[in-house]
This record gives sequence, structure tokens and C-alpha cells, in this order.
Amino acid sequence: MNILFISPTYSGAGGIGPHAFRVAEKLRENGFNVELMDVPHIPIKNMKNLSFSLFGTLKALSNKKHYDIVHAWNIPSAFIMKKINAKTKILSVHGVYSEQIGLLHSKVTSSIVNAKEKQVLSWADILTTDSKTVQKEYAKMNLNFKYLPAPLDPKKFSQIQIKPKNKKQVVYVGRDSYEKGIDILKKIESKIKASVKYCTNLDWADAMEILQESQILIVPSRIESIPQVIKEAFFLKTPVIATDVGGNSELIKNRETGILVPSEDPDTLLSEINNLLENENFQEKYSKNALEIINNDFSWDALLPKYLDLYNLKL
Repeated sequence: MNILFISPTYSGAGGIGPHAFRVAEKLRENGFNVELMDVPHIPIKNMKNLSFSLFGTLKALSNKKHYDIVHAWNIPSAFIMKKINAKTKILSVHGVYSEQIGLLHSKVTSSIVNAKEKQVLSWADILTTDSKTVQKEYAKMNLNFKYLPAPLDPKKFSQIQIKPKNKKQVVYVGRDSYEKGIDILKKIESKIKASVKYCTNLDWADAMEILQESQILIVPSRIESIPQVIKEAFFLKTPVIATDVGGNSELIKNRETGILVPSEDPDTLLSEINNLLENENFQEKYSKNALEIINNDFSWDALLPKYLDLYNLKL
């Protein structure tokens, strides 16, 4: 069986592209043939997705191969997927795309995306998302999404150097982007009773080492699907404070596996950060409970059968 993956990127500390790469790695480990389409793009903020879709479509039109499955990751990849000769077409999204565009772009751009979103999603035979919240939102459009969580692979953490926790350090891991709320964290940084490390452009291993040694992970997002970095923090026993948006509450049970705060509320965020920094008992409680969730619900042992079922594969 030949499988083609299409994604704007396969690298970085988080996001759907690195998730696609991890899935490809796991399928290959189990003897399946997975090809990653490499598509160039123009590295300018508002041109990346457009140029990726354009160059990728041209590449797809010249690709004469037939695939059993083409799996597109995120909506810009769907324009390329449409032109690939494949028996089955799968499209995965992390987050409601029109909401992301509405937050980041003009009303004109947002209205165009809203009008076309359902049409683009209809190009796929199978739709998946990593978030039950996203699944419910798309159900309002009468779209049936399969819930397929992004697994965490403990084996990858063997390369991470384990260090004592730095009691005077908190960390942000993610894009330097408005929807991620990094500006909200920077607004209160001077009042936090610890230094703030920003991991916005690091290799995964480097970001994970800083995450592991930090006292708290801060996720101040305005919108989200389910950030993989929360699962990584859970595994590395780093307590998490995150905004109550998107699928964050699917992972964080408030005051049990972490702390949820309202979005766009820097005062509450600051208060919770400083309070948790001073309470090691709560830090230990959240870390212990969170690790159990990862081991029980988000490991490859738990989720690999669901991925094989998606591709109709058998070990």
C-alpha cells in the first residue's frame, strides 16, 4: 500500500506538520510505505499558505503516480490533495480553519474562506480532527469528522537531558503569533516572579529540554485545537496554565491536571502563575494526574490501532 502525506511543513516544536511527520515515522516503523511530499513556499507571512498551495498543485499535476491513500494535513494541503491520483483522500485539520482566518486576517478574507470552507472539506473522503471541540463545531456544518487524537511517543524523549526544575523559570513554547497570545504573556512578564523562556524558533529537542526544566508551561492562546505541547508538558511533569479555549479543556481538568484561565485576561493569568510558583504541592498534584492521562489515553500503544483502522491497515 502506497500512502502520500502532504503538509506545509514537517518540522518544528509543535503543530499539525510535526504531527504528520510522527505519524509517518510510526507507520514506517511498522512496515508501511509512506511518502512525504516536499513543497517549496515563499517564506513571507501572508504568502506561505498561498504559495504552498500553488506550488504544490503544480507539483501534483506533474505527479503521475497512483496512491492508495493521500493524506492532506490542514486545509491549504487540500488544494494539492484534490489533484493527486489516489483511491482514498483523507484531510486532517487541527482547529476550525475559518475561525483561525477570522482572527488573523481581514473581514474580506474571512468571508471568502467561510464561503469556501465546506466545499474544500468536501473534497476529502474522510475528515479527521484531534479535538472533540472541533468535531462538534464542524458538525454544525453537517460535516462528519472522525476524532483521532495526536499521540505522544515516549521513546522520543530518551534524547532529552533531564535536569532539576528551575524554580525561577516558566516557559512558553509555540509560534510567535497573535492567535497564540504571546503578546498577552509579554504584557505581564515583568510582574511574574520568575524568568520567562520563549521557545518560538527552536528544534524540538532543545525546546523540550527547556520545557522539562521549567516550573510551569504557559499557554495563553486566543484560539486552539489541542496543543501537543500540553501533552509534552504532562509527560515531562511540568504543570500547565492555559486559557480555556478550543480543546484545552479536553486535556486540562481545572485544578486537577492543570489550571484553566479565561482568554484575554492577563490579570488572572498573572495571579495564577505567581500562586502556582509558590505552591509545590499543587505542582506535584497536577503533574501526577496529568501523567496518568498521557499514559492511559494518548500513548502510541493506545492510539496506533485507531490510525491503522483509519488507513485500513493491519500489523
